[in-house]
Amino acid sequence: MTPADIRALTADVLAGIAPEADLATVGDDEDLREALDLDSMDFFNFVVGLSQRSGRPIPDADVPRLYTLRGLVAYLSGG
Repeated sequence: MTPADIRALTADVLAGIAPEADLATVGDDEDLREALDLDSMDFFNFVVGLSQRSGRPIPDADVPRLYTLRGLVAYLSGG
C-alpha cells in the first residue's frame, strides 16, 4: 500500500466513525485523537476499521504507533 492509499483508507475509515472530522486539517505529527476530537471508543473503532480494511492485524501494543498520521502511514506501509 502506498502512502496515498493509506491516507485515503484512513480518511474513508474515519468518515464512518466521525463524519465531521476532516483529516486534511491534521498535520503529520499531530495526535489524531486530539486533532479530530476522537474519544477512546472512537479511536478503538478507528483502529479496528483500519485493521479490517487493510487486512493487517494491529496488536494492542502497536496502537500508540497509530496516534499520528506519520506513524500510521509508516506502520501500515510496513515501516
